[in-house]
Amino acid sequence: MTSTPTTARRSKITPEREQEFFDAVLEQLREHGYEALTMEGVAARASCGKSTLYRQWKTKPQLVAAALRANRQGTLVTVDTGTLAGDLREAARIAACTSGRDTRLMQALGHAVLSDAELQAALREALVEPELAAFAVMVERAVARGEITADHPAVEFLPAQLMGVLRIRPVLEGRDADAGYLLRFVEAAVLPSLGLTPPGTPGPTGTP
Repeated sequence: MTSTPTTARRSKITPEREQEFFDAVLEQLREHGYEALTMEGVAARASCGKSTLYRQWKTKPQLVAAALRANRQGTLVTVDTGTLAGDLREAARIAACTSGRDTRLMQALGHAVLSDAELQAALREALVEPELAAFAVMVERAVARGEITADHPAVEFLPAQLMGVLRIRPVLEGRDADAGYLLRFVEAAVLPSLGLTPPGTPGPTGTP
């Protein structure tokens, strides 16, 4: 019963105007962190009424999650190279496109990610679950092609490996996880863990 009015309201905001809202959110998030970010502050920066934001996104966590999702460049959903190794390399390239910006924004969220249940749920829905689903599809295709078995023990850790290395390199080395770094990680750690020997690498018997 309520879906039609909501749709009508949302249709009044152009993609360009919506991006202005998201830019205001990200600017405030980078400058002040999540706790200090307010709907009032975003509205003032975007020159709109606070009610406009609440009609569209209902809560601050939902607005922040939507802004972070819009900030992403590329998506794993469209990746399909024909092999699992190729898919994982392409996933690494996509992740590298926004690794620096995404890492800094996640750091700006601070401990709120762990302490705010509503924020956790919004981020999982907007950012995490779509990527987990994309990894699952990659694995399903690989199993169907006979590249790996469905019960391969390393499959469980694929998302944690690729998502984790994005966050930890800035902490360990003070540098973003760029494409070269992520591709080396995939070749040296991810593919071998799946039993997918990179091209040109000697196999167990010492032969290529």
